[in-house]
Amino acid sequence: MFTRYLKLLIKFPLLIGLSILTAIASIIFGVSRVDALQVMLTPNAPKLGDTVSVLIAASNTPTVSIGRKQYPAFAIVPNRWRAFIPTTPLDKAGPKQVVVTGDGLQQTLAMPLANRQFPTQRIWIDESGGGSEPTDYEWDKVSAFKKLVTAQKLWNGAFLRPNDGEITSVFGVQRYYNGVFADDYYHRGVDYGGGVGSPVIAPAAGYIRLVGTVGQGFRLHGNTIGLDHGQGVASIFLHLSKIYVKEGDFVKAGQTIGAVGATGAVTGAHLHWGLYVNGEAIDPVAWRYATIE
Repeated sequence: MFTRYLKLLIKFPLLIGLSILTAIASIIFGVSRVDALQVMLTPNAPKLGDTVSVLIAASNTPTVSIGRKQYPAFAIVPNRWRAFIPTTPLDKAGPKQVVVTGDGLQQTLAMPLANRQFPTQRIWIDESGGGSEPTDYEWDKVSAFKKLVTAQKLWNGAFLRPNDGEITSVFGVQRYYNGVFADDYYHRGVDYGGGVGSPVIAPAAGYIRLVGTVGQGFRLHGNTIGLDHGQGVASIFLHLSKIYVKEGDFVKAGQTIGAVGATGAVTGAHLHWGLYVNGEAIDPVAWRYATIE
């Protein structure tokens, strides 16, 4: 009896010490089995057009999904991951369920997606020339660019304004074309009314993955640059008069890559800047005024 009591006295401090070491290891390495798969959504009450950042604590690559749609997660520091959920004006406002799976566990988070009112425009165009329709080559090249998801994060900090011209059309504008409402349309970017030849700069670092010209058949978009910022985030610049880069170039934030023009289907000179996240055009405003990691 005394021997068993003596063994317990010896074992008890060891158990306490082991618990302390486990807690310390959890702090150092970021994840313990008890508190694995911690998840946070930012913003927690998004509105249509917002990018939702899903921050995850897990030891292995997690999966993030809403319904059947899955979004890639990338490591940002050891045992910490981040996925982006894009929302658009075409989404239905209301409660969404974000399902995160990792380390053999699963969490379901409520994501209330708030409605948002977007301006409406009425546009009358002459369709006889076919100028408002892209060529097959143009459509294929732009579609392939928007689907790019590369592993390396290339941006750092808030995005820069790509042109100094005044904003002439905001993100999300809906339109009537020749009196008919375009159900599946929304303005997928921001227009800057800079003068022809005024510089267009890279809002963030990345690789040039698309260069298209009117001469190659870019009838709708005009002279175009596609810039991959990594991890499913990409910028596209339309209607340029000049292009100063080529596919494969790496450019820094603030570097001049082209000049404003009036090429493609336009009513006047301007720069169209679109920002895509996992293939969807989102409102770039938050990316310009906050650091989104």
